[in-house]
Amino acid sequence: MTDMLYYIGAFVVALGVLIAVHEFGHFWVARRLGVKVLRFSIGFGKPLWSRRVGEDRMELAIGAFPLGGYVKMLDETEGEVPPQELHRAFNRQKVWIRMAVVVAGPLFNFLFAILAYWAVYMIGVDGIKPVVGKVMESSIAQQAGFHAGDVILSIDGKEVQSWDQHRLYLFQRALDRARVNVEVRDAQGKVESLQLDLSNLPVQEVNASLLERGIGLIGFLPEPLPVIGAMEPGPAARAGMKIGDRLVEVNGDPVPSWEQLVEVISKSPGKAVHVTVEREGVRHDFEVTPDSVEQGGQTIGRINIRPQFTDIPDAMRVKVRFGVVEALAEGARNTWSMSVLTFEMLYRMLKLEVSARNISGPITIAQYAGYSAKAGVEQFVLFLAVISISLGALNLLPIPVLDGGHLMYYIIEFIKGSPLSERTMMLGQQVGVALLGGLMMLAFYNDLTRIFR
Repeated sequence: MTDMLYYIGAFVVALGVLIAVHEFGHFWVARRLGVKVLRFSIGFGKPLWSRRVGEDRMELAIGAFPLGGYVKMLDETEGEVPPQELHRAFNRQKVWIRMAVVVAGPLFNFLFAILAYWAVYMIGVDGIKPVVGKVMESSIAQQAGFHAGDVILSIDGKEVQSWDQHRLYLFQRALDRARVNVEVRDAQGKVESLQLDLSNLPVQEVNASLLERGIGLIGFLPEPLPVIGAMEPGPAARAGMKIGDRLVEVNGDPVPSWEQLVEVISKSPGKAVHVTVEREGVRHDFEVTPDSVEQGGQTIGRINIRPQFTDIPDAMRVKVRFGVVEALAEGARNTWSMSVLTFEMLYRMLKLEVSARNISGPITIAQYAGYSAKAGVEQFVLFLAVISISLGALNLLPIPVLDGGHLMYYIIEFIKGSPLSERTMMLGQQVGVALLGGLMMLAFYNDLTRIFR
């Protein structure tokens, strides 16, 4: 319950910050271009707080429902406008001004991401050294000649300082079905160039686990202890096991490692397993029946527990830090790469090349908000940067009701020399609401599927 409240709190803070940034973009550009703003609200519904400011007595407000926000501008389509203020009405502005106001929200999200990356990279990001811990059998990495203990020095000439540093670049190269040159130093100190051939990698493998599952490279992992470090609702929780329990025996045999436990549980779907744990110096016996789960075309057992890990040794830790100019350039590169990757993944989903299960909804985002907030300020700021890019990209999609939809209308108006008819725009709004509703339902479905899996 405490974790859930933490996730919700982090999610609300993240959403509040990013919506404020997005709406401030619309607000700032509108004011600079002579449009009168009536209200700037973070959240919808009845205002919990409001105040009028400035010569125009513009209302600043915080709504009761935090999942959104808006900027209300003077507009004849939304109400009567006094004759003396018609020149400040949004609908009376030149088309390029309306386009600028609409596109400002997403652009401010991208700008926020660049600045967030810039700040974090100047402070420094904690990471793990780019040392190969394991190479999967028959994988692309094994075929390329990688071995455990190899230190990755560069990828296509780009220096590598930490294990996760160039994942975005690898995503893009995988989508391009390219060959990637990787310079490594082996355990004996010999430096050589290896080539990852991604030309035959299925597009479905381009996801968060690309490096591990798609390519077959696993970095350094701290040793998992035979101790329950985390658990979710499931067989173990129902049986009475708790976080912190040290696993002593399974079916009467000693449990020397976490892998030994996983092996026994995996081979026992739907079959009762006798587990002995040690809790505060006292042994407890439990009868646990693993759930049957489909994985890789096989049925395995799972009791929904995760291990406690040993600490990462200082020798494997690294802090990635850049100078002022380098950090800004790195932030701009990351923002550009992630924006392009987001649009390309959406395009490939429409072509049915990539699974729509990659779309995450508010539940998953809330979980990651909580995880990143617990990991520290730097990780939470990086999380905000990623979500800000996603929010900016989503709003640029040419779907009516989104900024991209309005931008599409104004581009058509610019080309044909006159606005679209009200009937056409109303029909577009209805289609947009339907599409957005369908997208939200898919995102919720994906979230719930992940939870129940």
